[in-house]
Amino acid sequence: MRRKAIILMCFCLIGLNAWAQTDLYKGLEFKMSQVKEPLFPKHMVNVKEHGAVGNGLVDNTEAFSKAIDAVAKKGGGTVLIPKGIWKTGPISLKSNIRLHTEKGALVIFDDDFDKYPVVETSYEGLETYRCTSPINGKNLENVAITGEGVFDGAGDSWRLVKKSKLTAAQWHQKVKSGGVVSDDGNTWYPSEQAKEGAKSTGNFGVPDLKTYEEFLEVRDFLRPVMVSLVGCKKVLLDGPTFQNSPAWNLHPLMCEDVTLRNLTIRNPWYSQNGDGLDLESCKNVVIHDNSFDVGDDAICFKSGKNEDGLKRGMATENVIVKNNTVYHAHGGFVVGSEMSGGVKNVHVSNCTFIGTDCGLRFKSTRGRGGVVENIYISNIEMVDIKTEAIRFNLFYEGKSPVLEDGSFSNERVKAQPIPVTVTTPSFRNIYIKDITSTGSGAAAFFQGLPEMKLKEIHMENVMLEASKGITMIDAQNISLKGVEVLQKKGPALILFNGKDISLDKFECNITDQPSIKVFGDESNKIELSNSKMETSKLHLGEEVNANAVQIKHPKSN
Repeated sequence: MRRKAIILMCFCLIGLNAWAQTDLYKGLEFKMSQVKEPLFPKHMVNVKEHGAVGNGLVDNTEAFSKAIDAVAKKGGGTVLIPKGIWKTGPISLKSNIRLHTEKGALVIFDDDFDKYPVVETSYEGLETYRCTSPINGKNLENVAITGEGVFDGAGDSWRLVKKSKLTAAQWHQKVKSGGVVSDDGNTWYPSEQAKEGAKSTGNFGVPDLKTYEEFLEVRDFLRPVMVSLVGCKKVLLDGPTFQNSPAWNLHPLMCEDVTLRNLTIRNPWYSQNGDGLDLESCKNVVIHDNSFDVGDDAICFKSGKNEDGLKRGMATENVIVKNNTVYHAHGGFVVGSEMSGGVKNVHVSNCTFIGTDCGLRFKSTRGRGGVVENIYISNIEMVDIKTEAIRFNLFYEGKSPVLEDGSFSNERVKAQPIPVTVTTPSFRNIYIKDITSTGSGAAAFFQGLPEMKLKEIHMENVMLEASKGITMIDAQNISLKGVEVLQKKGPALILFNGKDISLDKFECNITDQPSIKVFGDESNKIELSNSKMETSKLHLGEEVNANAVQIKHPKSN
């Protein structure tokens, strides 16, 4: 009787969610087919039927595997994880399988590294080797994880920890727990092998090694993403909590028709590479009504890195992001920096970011390639953003020519352009409107490349209250309409080598200092219209043509 009730509940929820899903596509700025959700036979198996014991002590790896196999042999259906504490090694999903967790079900992944073999995969946008993910699936169709349970990835056992991110007491406890400390005493590693792996790493978490045998020697360093779904179609994650991942939390890669909703995704704030969601080279995706509180970027879109990403050539495209809340994170909504395959046709709306390091964050660098275009962002509320509420940077890891005090550095000003090739990144056609941000470190930062300007960024009806204003470097065809900058110090806007910049109804805090500063001999065709700002509040660098800025005051009634 109970089993029938659970099956009926699952099908009712599918119907309700399908009805609600139609609202996601209203007012969409680009053509996109409705995302297809998986359907499953009514057959259900409880993991207890295959010997699983929910006492937190018994290893249920084999029992979970047998339950999944049994349902798969029947043509698919639901594997039920009831209330209890379920210790297990990796869970490998299969086509036509729904893994459903009851409320009160806690799945804790074993921290015995030997249970996670080293396999070929992609991480940080590069083709490499990592340990098997706690939840994994490849080339599947019709797959889901649903319910109200919790999946814990035992990430604290895997992750390196920086001393600077802990209190003295926490650091003492961490060192006392085992593991080893780096030679400079500033980083804790779970083992000597993990420490050696870090020494061989030049690309974030990817060691500069070539052979499988070399990777095996630093196995403990190869911490996996928690949920890895590769090349899958019709994927649904609905309801559970995913927490404490070894590296990234959720990583759909090269998947199509993906639905992520009603999820709680969290990692400790200090967790290195503790991203919430990394959507990579996926097509037709909806992400809505989720909560994020993580140690790195929260909702992040990627498409491969450098040569590996260009070779794959698969964009992340046709994605809707709505009604999500982000607490701690490096960025609330993020594109890059691994975006060599491109990102296009993305709608982001009705999201709230509370205390993230950055709000809306776009990043890339020379050599990466890829085009980011047709991004539509609206109705975003942000509060207490530590750095910029909005940040675009094509020169990621490069130095800005604009200094902290609003002046520019002669040493940095002549960043030389290089030839434009397929490896040159490009951001364009990005629309941001109806944004409110209070308490950020800076209103916004825009930085293109000397050879590839940041182009066609449009902001409308935006209020940014911050310690500092907007900095814009190597940008072209930028429009700010109805943008209000309430800066506490310095100018509201600094432009360096800006061309075809439209400032319509641009307002700011007026102080005894210049409100707009313009530098760079390429600055030209900058128009300020319908603003209360006086000409005296404009400062031009010596190298700027006197006619580079045109001010058109509003007509008096």
